[in-house]
Formats: sequence, structure tokens, C-alpha cells
Amino acid sequence: MAKSERKRALRGRAGRMKGGRGSGRASTGHVRLWGRHAVEAALKNPDRVHRKLWATREGIETLDGELPADFPVEYADVADLARLVAKDAPHQGLVLECAALEDVHLDEVIGGEANAPLVFLDQVTDPHNVGAIMRSAAAFGAAAIVTQDRHAPPEGGVVAKSASGALETVPWVRVVNLARALEQAADAGYWRIGLTGAAGATLAEALPAGPVALVLGAEGPGMRHNIEGHCDALARLPIGEAVESLNVSNAAAIALYAIATRRA
Repeated sequence: MAKSERKRALRGRAGRMKGGRGSGRASTGHVRLWGRHAVEAALKNPDRVHRKLWATREGIETLDGELPADFPVEYADVADLARLVAKDAPHQGLVLECAALEDVHLDEVIGGEANAPLVFLDQVTDPHNVGAIMRSAAAFGAAAIVTQDRHAPPEGGVVAKSASGALETVPWVRVVNLARALEQAADAGYWRIGLTGAAGATLAEALPAGPVALVLGAEGPGMRHNIEGHCDALARLPIGEAVESLNVSNAAAIALYAIATRRA
């Protein structure tokens, strides 16, 4: 079964699934995406319902492949496009309005590809960080990212631009209760590792042979105490004393690389 067909089949079962279900990412109605990689990936995603593309003629020429003849395109100049997006957003001559992606449930991504990690984000609210983590998740074969509904950025242009196309390929599970979702991952056989600079063990020492649920907290406060309590182990990256800490998206990339090399 093709990947897109499998995704649609899984989403068709969503009404029967309760575990890991959030309040509904698709309730945002529609989103605007911008930038070549984000727009191009969305146009190629069969699970997207597209509404309209605003573009410069130069922007259209950068797309890989031709749009269908009946695709709704409105040509505009750079200044007009700038009024459609966030201030100073690098739209690269392309702004796409489309429906939000359908909800993905934790049941759908647990137990997928052998040993593919899950990435849990505890109140990481910066959309640039979430998008960058999503891009690393795509690069290193993570099964999904998992966030809370209320303490994560909405699906939108900033996340999509930072993810550079990965928003369309990495499942994003939004849940009401992150601790409960971690319990569900543990029941499915995942070893939950919380990344924190205060840990005694390094990530390499904490990695198991089986599947991993990597847990990262927001910059500054880090993981909440309750979330740390739902981890099987805490681990740190062995960074030098010259640097106090890493940006959460950089830490996620390094950790996912370490998990990927162990899997290999």
C-alpha cells in the first residue's frame, strides 16, 4: 500500500480511536503556507485540500512540476503577497491557502516502522523550533512528533516554513494530556528518555536496544516535573563547558542522529 493510501486508511479509523486523541488540529479550518519548499510539499500532498495559490510568475517557475490547468492561481506582486503573510515572512513569491491536515492519533503511529522513535515536546511553543524539530524528525526517520493541543503552536506558515516540507510528511499528533500519551507509549514498548542537562547519564549510555520515545522540554523551564516522572530515564548530551545549553531544536537533531546511528 502506498504511503498516502496508508495515511488515508489510518485516518479513516480515527472515529474509532480514543487513545492520544486531541481536541482537533483540523478545527483551525484553513491555513496559509508560504515559501517554496513548504508550498511545493503541500501541493504534492494528496491529503491536503487546496483552496488558492497566490504567486508571482517567478515564484511559479520555481515549483517542481506543473499545476493542474484548473488550479486556482492569482498572480500578484511581492508587496501584495507580503500583506497575506506574517510580517517580514520570506514567502519567496508563493502563498498557498489550504485546509488544515486531518487529526493524527497516537494509535496510528505507535508500532509502525521498526524502532522508529517518537518525539514528545513538552510545551515547546516556538513555531520555528517545532518546525525545525519536524525537519530533523523527517531527516532521521522519526515516526511522529507529539505535542499538547494547548501548549504548542498551531499548524501554519511559520511551522511549515521552518519544517521545509516536513509538515507534510511527519505525522503531528496533538493530545490533551502528554503524560497519558507517554503512558500509552510505554505500554506499547517504548523506552521514554527525557533529555535534560541535569542528568548524570549521557544519551549514549541511556539508549536501549528497542524503540525510543524522546522527550524534550521548552527552553528555559525544560520539562515539567510531572513529565520527567513519566520518563524511564533522563539523559544529557555531552556538550563542553564553554556552552551552557543547546537550542531545543539543535538538541533534538543531535539526539535523533544518535538514535538513528544506533538503529543502523
